[in-house]
Amino acid sequence: MQQKHTALTLFKRSSMSLLVGLALASTAQAQSLTEVFDMAKGYDAAYLSAQAQYQANLAKADQGKAGLLPTVGLSGGATRTLFDITPTNSLSNRGYTTQTAGVNASQPLYRPGNLASYRQSQKSLDAAQAALAQAEQDLIVRTSQAYFDVLGAQDSLTFVKAQKAAVGEQLASAKRNFEVGTSTITDTREAQARYDLVTAQEIAADNDLRVKKVALEILVGKSGINPRNLQAQSVLPPVPEGSVDAWVNISEQNHPGIQQARTNLEVAQLEIDKARAGHKPTVDFTLGYNVQKNINGAATSLSSSQATIASAGITANLPLFAGFATQNRIRETVALEDKARNDLESAQRQVAQATRTAYLGLQSGLGQVKALEAAEASSQSALDANKLGYQVGVRINIDVLNSQSQLFQTKRDLAKARYDVLVGQLKLRQASGTLKADDLQSINNLLQK
Repeated sequence: MQQKHTALTLFKRSSMSLLVGLALASTAQAQSLTEVFDMAKGYDAAYLSAQAQYQANLAKADQGKAGLLPTVGLSGGATRTLFDITPTNSLSNRGYTTQTAGVNASQPLYRPGNLASYRQSQKSLDAAQAALAQAEQDLIVRTSQAYFDVLGAQDSLTFVKAQKAAVGEQLASAKRNFEVGTSTITDTREAQARYDLVTAQEIAADNDLRVKKVALEILVGKSGINPRNLQAQSVLPPVPEGSVDAWVNISEQNHPGIQQARTNLEVAQLEIDKARAGHKPTVDFTLGYNVQKNINGAATSLSSSQATIASAGITANLPLFAGFATQNRIRETVALEDKARNDLESAQRQVAQATRTAYLGLQSGLGQVKALEAAEASSQSALDANKLGYQVGVRINIDVLNSQSQLFQTKRDLAKARYDVLVGQLKLRQASGTLKADDLQSINNLLQK
């Protein structure tokens, strides 16, 4: 009996020592969530692509102004002409050179198609800003998910190792008790089977941790990333204020996906204006200053001359018939407007569903954390009771092993549920379109320093 008590004491001390040792080792030279996000922001290809697209749309928006601004061109040229006229006269069999130079400018006065193009370029800039915001929000969630995936995998491996140590102590105790005749071979074989199972789980957990670390390192472009663990007594933030319908209303106003779809609808409506402009006249104001110099005469003269022409005027053009191209273009743009309107409706429905899912998921996650915390306390009490029962001979070895397995499984589930709640906070803000990089700081404050 004394041997059983000693073995159980060793099991408890070794398990706790292993858990504490692994936790302390994992915090050495660890990176915070905000530090990892900053790394990802400078390396992630999807986010950098969105940044480049935003810069391209900035330039494209400036291009849209060109159709409303004047155009100025400088021209020049030289031509050598040879005459050979039969019968000959005083103007035949000779050559002369003509040189021209000029500056011409044109200012659109009435071009409705150009005005629509300019407005489209400004709307496209709004869409690019929304796309960049959506890419940043997506990166925040992906980084946080990868960060806590590593922590979850670390916890799983830590708990499996602790369980393996506990089962190992139980196996050693069963062997000793069998040798002295206080237990049967069944206890030894049950402990050996459980030890082999936990060993297999340890291999799987170790591999899962390696995979999760590789995923995080690929995201940030740096190896050796070591996330910080949650503080032991950290209190998870509650569900943000407001009902689920209030969050859906917020998402309809702020979500980048809806903003892009709404902007695309406005661009499609302006495209109709551009198409209809094909039936409308255009009016331009023109200015010109041109010089023509004839060396050694011209076609009707033998003497050199120079002509200077300054001009100013208004040019109007009214299209009459273009092979029904304009009418068919209008039909096309009207259909595309209907498509853009339906795309907007689809985006609103998807965002509303995603917001409700994120809100309810966060509520459920917090409920699971509370339930698992109670289950952890109950599992610990059950393990203590089975240890005592085994010690006094009213419980068998398999009862202790099952209690150990249940306790460590509950600990793994609780750790994962806590991480899911933290990521769920970010997903809710992402679904509503209000997620910012600053929102990571509140989670960062819950990590070990």
